[in-house]
Amino acid sequence: MTACVAERTDTDVAVERRMSVIARANTQPLLFFLLRLTRGQYELAEDLLQETMLRAWRRLDELPDDPVAVRRWLFTVARNLVVDTARARLARPAEVYGLDLDWVPSPEDPYERLVDRYALDGALRNLSTEHRTVLVDLYYGEATVAEVAARMGTPEGTVRSRCFYGLRAARGILDGESPDA
Repeated sequence: MTACVAERTDTDVAVERRMSVIARANTQPLLFFLLRLTRGQYELAEDLLQETMLRAWRRLDELPDDPVAVRRWLFTVARNLVVDTARARLARPAEVYGLDLDWVPSPEDPYERLVDRYALDGALRNLSTEHRTVLVDLYYGEATVAEVAARMGTPEGTVRSRCFYGLRAARGILDGESPDA
């Protein structure tokens, strides 16, 4: 049984050695630079550092021999990656993780309906008689504006006005404001 083992050439060893030297000399300063640009987001800075080093690995043959020029190239690539990441985040909606919707009551929840009815009953009791009568007739009695106006002996415009101001006052009461109706 023969094992197929890839022979490491001198070129492979030289490439690994050069990348190792570049990484050792630049990883720490690049990480600090990226942490500043990402406002302390350590995981993001690490990801961007890894992407920067990956790009250096892919273009190792094109990189200059001068260590200062290599460092300049790495910092430029890292900065461009930060800009690209920021632009990409602006182009898509914010990501929401771990949103727990179990606390949101179901519309069919009888207790929630009971609490709503109790709150609405309290709000209606704090309205003036005219506003309460119009709202109850229109929404609970399912009467039309014309029917309510005829029953109350007032113009339809008055019924509409009382409905508007009654709803506004009820919203205010439900939001915790004092009744002004």
